Amino acid sequence: MKRVMLSTGGGDCPGLNAVIRAFVKHANQSGKWEVLGCYQSFNGLLMEPTKLIPLTPASVSGIHVRGGTIIGTTNKGGPFAWPVKRFDGTWETIDRSDEMVKKCEILGIEAVVSIGGDGSQRISMALYEKGLPIIGIPKTIDNDLAATDMTFGFQTAVQIATDAVDKLVTTAASHNRVLILEVMGRDAGWIALNSAIAGGAEVCLIPEIPYDVNIINIVINERISRGKNFAVIVISEGAKPKDGCVSQIINDEIGYENVRLSGAAVRLKEELKIAGCQLDIRETVLGHLQRGGIPLAFDRIISAQFGTKAFELVENGQFGNMVAYRYPNIVSVPLKEVISKMNFVDPNCNLVETARGIGICMGDSSIY
Repeated sequence: MKRVMLSTGGGDCPGLNAVIRAFVKHANQSGKWEVLGCYQSFNGLLMEPTKLIPLTPASVSGIHVRGGTIIGTTNKGGPFAWPVKRFDGTWETIDRSDEMVKKCEILGIEAVVSIGGDGSQRISMALYEKGLPIIGIPKTIDNDLAATDMTFGFQTAVQIATDAVDKLVTTAASHNRVLILEVMGRDAGWIALNSAIAGGAEVCLIPEIPYDVNIINIVINERISRGKNFAVIVISEGAKPKDGCVSQIINDEIGYENVRLSGAAVRLKEELKIAGCQLDIRETVLGHLQRGGIPLAFDRIISAQFGTKAFELVENGQFGNMVAYRYPNIVSVPLKEVISKMNFVDPNCNLVETARGIGICMGDSSIY
C-alpha cells in the first residue's frame, strides 16, 4: 500500500474539509493508497512524536458541510522557519526542510498534497526543488492566486460579507450614521469589491486603489444634500490612503512572518472626522467570521473537483503542479507559474467599472 500525506496550511477556509473528503474517497477507490493527514500544516511531521492522522472514508464521512479543517492548520512555523527557543529565552528560526524530506522517505510517504494559498505554495515549490514529490491545491478566501480563476472559500467569504452589508444598511439608515465594514483582503480587494456591489454600499476601498478621504467626505455630503443621511463603506484591511501606508500592528508571534494588519476601519473613521464628516461614524470589523461556517454549494463543488483532480495528479506522478480552475475545466499548473504572479484587482477591470457605474465611490473620484 502506497502512502500519501495531506496538509492544510495558512488560514482556515470554508471548503477545506470538502477537499479532504473528495481526495480520500477518490484514493479509496483505487485501493492502492493509504491517506495520512499531517497535523497543523507540515508541523505534525516535524513534531516529536510525529502527529499524522489516518484519513479513511469513515473518518471523512459528512465533513464536506463543515467549516475549518479536521487535521488542523497554522501559519506559524513550517519546515523552513521552525521556531526554536534559545537558552537565554529568546527565539530563532531554523531550516528543517531537509529533515522533513528525509522523514517522508523514512515513513514511506510517496506523495504530499499541500492545500494552501500563496505562502503555502511557495513552500511547496521549495520542497519540490529539494526532491519532495508534492502537489498543490489552491486555498485562499482572498482569491489572490492568478493561476486559478477561482479559489474555494472565496464565494462563502463574499456571502458572509454581503450579509453583513445588508444588516448594516438598515441600522445605518435607522441611526443616520456612516457605518464602516472592514473585511479581509491584505493585498487584493476582491472580497470588498464583490460584497460592496452585492450589498449596495456607497463606498468601496481596496488595496489597489489608494483613497482620498476628502473625496469620500464629499460623497457623504452629496448624499446628505439629497436627503440620504446615512452611508455604508466597505474597506479591505489592506486599503490605504493616498501617500499613506496600510494599518498594521507590531507582531510578536513566534514563527509568524506575515505583517499583522489591523485598524483600517478605525483609521478611516478618524480621518473622516478630521475631514469634517457631519454624521456619526461607527466601524465593524468582520474578521475571522469570514473564514468560518458552512461552505456554500459552489465552494463544496469546486473543492470536490480540486480534491479528485489532485489525486489523479498523484496517481499519475505529475508532481510539482497545482490543480486550478480554468473555466469550465479543472487543470494542472506548474508551481513555478503559480507563485510568479498574484491576482490583484485591476483598477480598470469590468468589476470596478460596474461598481462605478452603479454609483459606488472607489475613493479616488467623487464622480462615479
